[in-house]
Amino acid sequence: MSGRATLLEFPVVFPLKAIRTGVDDFEEFVLTIARRHVRALDETATTRRLSGGGKYLAVTITFVAESQDQLDALYGELSRHERVVMLL
Repeated sequence: MSGRATLLEFPVVFPLKAIRTGVDDFEEFVLTIARRHVRALDETATTRRLSGGGKYLAVTITFVAESQDQLDALYGELSRHERVVMLL
């Protein structure tokens, strides 16, 4: 356990948004990492949106988060990659 206080009550449906520049295979990249942390990832609950100017791609995965530790691990792995500009 992380030992941190959290406002979330688990399990909880949780949307995670990852943003990067360019549009290449970023959606598959995010899903590959999410699969390592989310047991029952529903890949149909994934959306992608290109910014108005076409510079940024946002990929949102919505899943059932089981714990704060799970979220911390997923955010940690994604944030370590240079392909990820921002996580929300």
